[in-house]
Amino acid sequence: MAGPTTAERGEQQKLESGPPRLPRLRPRPRTFIILLCAVVLAGAGSVWVLYGSPWLRVEHVSVSGTRVLTEGQVREAADVSLGSPLISVGIDEIEARLRQELPRIDSVDVVRSWPHGIGLKVTERTPVLIVENSGNGGKYVEVDAKGVRFATVSDAPKGVPVLELAVSRSAALRRFPEARLVREAVRVAGDLPAAVARDTGTVKVRSYDSISLELSGGRTVMWGSGEKGSAKARTLTALLKASPGARHFDVSVPTAPASSGS
Repeated sequence: MAGPTTAERGEQQKLESGPPRLPRLRPRPRTFIILLCAVVLAGAGSVWVLYGSPWLRVEHVSVSGTRVLTEGQVREAADVSLGSPLISVGIDEIEARLRQELPRIDSVDVVRSWPHGIGLKVTERTPVLIVENSGNGGKYVEVDAKGVRFATVSDAPKGVPVLELAVSRSAALRRFPEARLVREAVRVAGDLPAAVARDTGTVKVRSYDSISLELSGGRTVMWGSGEKGSAKARTLTALLKASPGARHFDVSVPTAPASSGS
């Protein structure tokens, strides 16, 4: 038999090699340049809109969350330049200024409110104790739940106990510095039941494990250290109900409480 002809062999090779490949189209230089120019123009336009146009500039500063501070005080301390591009406002710088200028602020959330505003959401510190500052005209220093002394006020806030440090300059004080004792007093104040806290006029600290309360009506409570605060609070609540006529209460050991006096 005769073998395949040349034409037949060519067809066979075409079948084995698969379908013909289409030629790869290369972008024309002119198309590439047009696309590049479009990208550059779009970027430049965006930069101009954000920084150079009058459409996205600071026109107002809103303040929320204040209780003692006024909105005007917060705006003044924030020192936001009206008319400046909104995108260029330094959020971290505003927060730092507010914390430095207004220690009463515990935290602040600064946000851009597009297209024309800056929002300042403030959380103020809440006093849990006050310290009488006899050397400053009888004013009071407010202390928050973190032990931070953050403000001096002329009038004692209602319902906030006075902290009295009756600690001698001894080895005990060197072992537990004043700042530590203040934190323990704050810890005790935070553990007080709401009804007891309202009746507490003074939290007296003699040492780390000798903290007492002076309640309304001349009643006193020996609390001890700041440890086991929740158990002491429950025990004191029960003791006050069981002995309403008592004048002195001891919950320093919550499993063995005592009351006396009438």
